[in-house]
Amino acid sequence: MERASRTHGPIHRHIPLRAVTAACGAALIQMSLPAPALGQTAQDRPAAGSPAETDRATGLPPIIVHAQKQDEDLLSVPAAIAVVDGETLAEEGAQSLDALSGMVSGLSFQPMGQSGLLPPVIRGMNANVTSFSSSTALIVDGVPTLRGQGFEDPLLGVEQVEVLKGPQSTLYGRNAEAGVINITTRKPGNEPYAFISAEAGNHERRALRFDLSHPLVQDQLFLGVAGSFSRQDGFLENTWLDQKDGGQMRRSGRFALRWTPGARTDAILRYTQNEYRDQASLWGSPSSPERAEVRSGTEGWNRSTARTWSLDVTHRFDSGIRLRSTTARNTYVDDLQQDTDFQPADMMHIGRRHEFTTLSQELRLEGGEAGQTRWLAGLYLDDDKQDLSFAQKTPMALTLTSGIQKQRTAALFTHWTIPLSGPWSLVAGGRLEQTRIRFDMPGMDRQSRTYTQFSPKLALQYAVNPRTSLYASLAEGYRAGGFNAFSPAAYREYDPEKVWALELGAKGTALDDTLRYGAALYAMDIRQMQVQQMVTPGQVFITNAATGRSIGAEFDIDYRLAPGWNLQAGLALNRSTFREFQDGAKSYGGNDNAFSPRVSGYAGLRYQDARGWYAQARLHGASKVYLDAANAYSRNGFGILDLSAGYMLKNVDLTVYVNNVADRHYDAVGFLNGLVTIYSPPREVGVRVSWKL
Repeated sequence: MERASRTHGPIHRHIPLRAVTAACGAALIQMSLPAPALGQTAQDRPAAGSPAETDRATGLPPIIVHAQKQDEDLLSVPAAIAVVDGETLAEEGAQSLDALSGMVSGLSFQPMGQSGLLPPVIRGMNANVTSFSSSTALIVDGVPTLRGQGFEDPLLGVEQVEVLKGPQSTLYGRNAEAGVINITTRKPGNEPYAFISAEAGNHERRALRFDLSHPLVQDQLFLGVAGSFSRQDGFLENTWLDQKDGGQMRRSGRFALRWTPGARTDAILRYTQNEYRDQASLWGSPSSPERAEVRSGTEGWNRSTARTWSLDVTHRFDSGIRLRSTTARNTYVDDLQQDTDFQPADMMHIGRRHEFTTLSQELRLEGGEAGQTRWLAGLYLDDDKQDLSFAQKTPMALTLTSGIQKQRTAALFTHWTIPLSGPWSLVAGGRLEQTRIRFDMPGMDRQSRTYTQFSPKLALQYAVNPRTSLYASLAEGYRAGGFNAFSPAAYREYDPEKVWALELGAKGTALDDTLRYGAALYAMDIRQMQVQQMVTPGQVFITNAATGRSIGAEFDIDYRLAPGWNLQAGLALNRSTFREFQDGAKSYGGNDNAFSPRVSGYAGLRYQDARGWYAQARLHGASKVYLDAANAYSRNGFGILDLSAGYMLKNVDLTVYVNNVADRHYDAVGFLNGLVTIYSPPREVGVRVSWKL
């Protein structure tokens, strides 16, 4: 969906990362020169009567995106990009990335039934949680999450979410072969800001969210603090223990300290923490006589935690060239135990306590302005450690396995936007990335490997008129290779997965800028396709046993129908299949890739009355998806209707909502080769009160 914002050779040597990050932060901050301070942030509203205010009054406002790591108008970027602004997320009560699947065409998430584990699917490309990788990268304020574990965000204090579709490895590196979800949070500035929201609903749901900021020193030092808490009871009926299972509790917090010592320097120190304290996952047995009923005597829990520190520094030189440094430490502890036979006796369960830590550093230079040749060149380094511990209980024994995988990545990248003659422009870029991986497991020899990948991109854009453009792009992306931590020795290694994608698109505005649209056709060729194979229940490993392809089309509109009325809608068609996949004696050639819907879409209609009251409806859904390569198990297609209505009085907003009005069930029956059913959430009814300064 392209949405309106309502507010607007090989590398042979690895530089020691900790030394680089320490030097970068100190050096950049000291570049500040005395100058008028940064009073107006990128999020601050324009002055009355400015062009942006005029656009807002007469039609949909222009949208500025950071998809190519530079601020650009959405319509000038030759790529399919969906944008959802923070105000829309607040109106929808969105508190998880899962909400985006009802606002963005071609984006869905694999059903897992576990908080903090929300593997994305874009254009039929899924995430392999077994290999601790993803086909889509999550970037929050410049900090990457490159695996399904920890792929989640509470959407707290968000300014804008951008969903980039198609290979993005040129700028974002490994595990961005299908796309990127880029989240930008609100920066604290001179203007005090306050937002507080309280919510109550069925299943004893209670939630509280706040986002506050205030200048500590006018024009120079600003503080922002945000937090959220939510809890709700489960809906699974545990008849053995006579209790409800599946309850969830989440706590999130964010701290931002911003320093602008001069007009050309901006430094932000951020800390974020997300905690998940849940009961058992939303799992049950496919053979259960009643839906959402278990007889489990084994305790289940999810005690996972995500923590991120980052320092983001930008500086503009006299020449106009901009330097940006992003230094980050991203940690996710995946701590879970789950029954898998759902019986009173503890016969089968799985448990894990994995700790993932990524220390990353990106440095880049940017030059050029809109309408001129724009370029950037950068260096990226990361040091990734995966401390893995897995437990599997079977009727025969309890097996404990542990291992440590470390990898270091270094990359050089560049990206250019070049105006050609007349209405033509060219976008070109490339990234050279090398990764060294080492795997240690008790009782076996250390294993290591190194691979190097070059990821190019080329796009040609034609401006039909100032409001309409056509483009064609060709790009390559890749998903990292590695080692299977808990698999037979013969299947220990797997290679990177590689994707070539061709995309044709059109985007623009019409009807006096009251209609914004985007359309794209794409074809993707997948080589060395990483696929899951299972030897015994619970023991899954990754191989490169397949090749595949994904073809499809997407169409999105944002239409201001009349004063007070706004319509957003999107439709995605996709066919992601295996060309070849030989699994022992079985051939899965022609089968659908797991978790990839052939049809998905959404439609939302909102009316805002001048007297303060409003109402909105949102319909979203997807067709049937298969849960395995054999296409033996599936989740049925579904359509979900969400309704809300409310009244705004000055700074107070009262909303009543019903999500999943018809209480539709769309359970994933047969997950883990027929072992598990993952239950879909039931209807939610609640009330939300918000206050904004």
